[in-house]
Amino acid sequence: MKHLFIVNPAAGKCDRTVQLKSLVESVLGSRGLEYEIHVSKGPGDCEALARQAAETGEDLRLYACGGDGTLNEVLNGAADCDNAAVTHYPSGSGNDFVKLFDQPEAFRDLERLLDCQEARFDLIRCQSGDTVRYAGNVCSMGLDARIGTQIVRFRRLPLVTGKGAYILSTANNLLQGIHRPYQVELNGQRFQGDQTLICVCNGRCYGGSFTPCPDAEPDDGLLDVLLVKPVNLLQVAMVIGKYQKGQYAQYPDLIRHFRTDKLKIACARDSVVNLDGEALFSQEIEVSVVPRRFRFFYPAGLHYRSKERKQEESGVI
Repeated sequence: MKHLFIVNPAAGKCDRTVQLKSLVESVLGSRGLEYEIHVSKGPGDCEALARQAAETGEDLRLYACGGDGTLNEVLNGAADCDNAAVTHYPSGSGNDFVKLFDQPEAFRDLERLLDCQEARFDLIRCQSGDTVRYAGNVCSMGLDARIGTQIVRFRRLPLVTGKGAYILSTANNLLQGIHRPYQVELNGQRFQGDQTLICVCNGRCYGGSFTPCPDAEPDDGLLDVLLVKPVNLLQVAMVIGKYQKGQYAQYPDLIRHFRTDKLKIACARDSVVNLDGEALFSQEIEVSVVPRRFRFFYPAGLHYRSKERKQEESGVI
């Protein structure tokens, strides 16, 4: 088995390539394991490197070394190759996907990551025309998608921190309009009209601190969907605060929750679609779940079941 580390030097606040190379050489070298380290040269390169390696058919473990966008590129490169398993070595700003697990910090322990378990997770399939992209964690449209995908633009400004970039992006998008008109079809129902945002969850956390669907399971063959109705400036902090904490049930008239295996979203003009932090622009998308497509390995002994599922399995509920 080969271990392939795909490093994104642009992830996070600084380039950790040198430190990571030293760690990999020390840990895998001491175990006599076969490994390669490849460093991305630009957007799309991590996906190309993953695809090239996976298409050899060789038994392979891929380590996405970067943030959630890096993981997204690697899983898109390996999605159609069952010989390749993927994991995340987190070195980005959010590292949200691994927050599924009870000890997300363990993914930075390479010794523990080598002594791993494996699960088969679902993928979110997003099709726009002939373009097909996958997400392992979240697909969203609306206010949060605009804010999240524009943060990088503000982060490039002098003296602007990650939190500052988020605040600037939020302010900019609130001024441009909180809600937009969409048509959403799912579970035999059609919702037409303005929406503040539409979030489709396979994972539980995104945007660094948002956990809108804390009971979402990554391997149940279903997507958790939240539709947030139009809100005004006075309601934004209140409603988004509850949405952020997964307390959508407290506002049933404003936030609707569905579980489904597919849905369609249409809008009058090109809108940004957030796929694990990566941006796609489209007027119409079809979103569906691909059950257990994603081979994901993680440090042995970690758990990813939601609190609700743990209670179900123990017979408490």
